[in-house]
Amino acid sequence: MSGPEPTAPDLPGLRVLQQLHEGRHVNVYDVWSEERGCRCVAKTLRPDRPPDGKSISDLLAEGRLLGRLTHPHIVRLYDVIRSPTPVVVLETLSGHTLSALLDEHERLPVRDVLHLGLHLTAAIGYLHRQGWLHLDLKPSNVVADGGRAKLIDLSLARRPGRRKPGIGTAGYLSPEQALGDRLGPAADVWGIGGLLYEALVGEPAVPQPERTSASSEAPSSGSRARPTTSTGRQVSVMAPAPLPRRRRVPADVARLIDAALALDPETRPTIPAMAATLAAALDSTPVPFADDAPFART
Repeated sequence: MSGPEPTAPDLPGLRVLQQLHEGRHVNVYDVWSEERGCRCVAKTLRPDRPPDGKSISDLLAEGRLLGRLTHPHIVRLYDVIRSPTPVVVLETLSGHTLSALLDEHERLPVRDVLHLGLHLTAAIGYLHRQGWLHLDLKPSNVVADGGRAKLIDLSLARRPGRRKPGIGTAGYLSPEQALGDRLGPAADVWGIGGLLYEALVGEPAVPQPERTSASSEAPSSGSRARPTTSTGRQVSVMAPAPLPRRRRVPADVARLIDAALALDPETRPTIPAMAATLAAALDSTPVPFADDAPFART
C-alpha cells in the first residue's frame, strides 16, 4: 500500500502509515509514534463500523494482558490508549509471518523447525505459568524477527476452563476447542504440534476443505472425521494423519508431533516434555544454520 486508507482512524499521537490487516472488528495499522519517534503497530476498532461493548472490552483485555507479560518470544506492548477510541500500541517486528514464509518456501528446514518449536514452547510455557492459554496458534500469528519467533496476537487468550465450541481459528482448533470441552494447557500443545507439522510438511495437520494441494507430502486422505454434537450443533473433529516420514525428521521429533496432535488431550505431551525432546534433537543435529535462517537464536 502507498498510504493510509481513506477510512484510516484518527489516533492521538499516532500517524497512520498504512493498514496491515482488516479483521472482523479490529484493524491493525503501521503507525508513526510522535512520542517515541519510531514506527509501531496499532490495533484499534474498525472505523467503518459502530463500536460495540464486547469489541472494546476484548481489545482492552488483550492490552492489559500484554502489559503483564515480558518474554522474548511474545510481542511487546508499548501503550494502551483508552479514549477517545481504544488503541493497543505494540512494537514493530521486522520479519515475516510463518504463514508468509511457508507461502514462499512451502516448508522449512528441519533445524529451523526445531528452533521454532523451542521458541514456541518457551513462550507458551511462560504464558501457562501466568495462568493463561493462547488458543489461537496458527502461522499468521507467529513472526520471525531477528532469528526469533514471536507470538503477535493474544486476542483469544483465556483462562483454563470450559468455553463455548469453536473458540479459535477454523482449521487450527484442538478437538476440545471445537467441541466446547474443558480447555487446559493441552489445547496449546495441539497448537504447537500443528504449527511444527505445517512448517515441516507445508500443509496443515488437519486438511482444510478449501485447500486441495496435490503435494506428495500432504497429509493423507486417511484422516477420519468424528461427527459430534456439542451444545446442539454438529462439529466435525478430524484426526490428523501421521507426520510423513519421507522427510529427514528425527524419529523422536516425528513421534513428538504425532503425540501432540492426539485427539485425547490427556495423552499429549506436556510443554516441558516437548521442549526437552526438541532441545535433544537440536543438540544431535549439528548442521550449521544459515545467517538468514528465520528461526535460529534461542
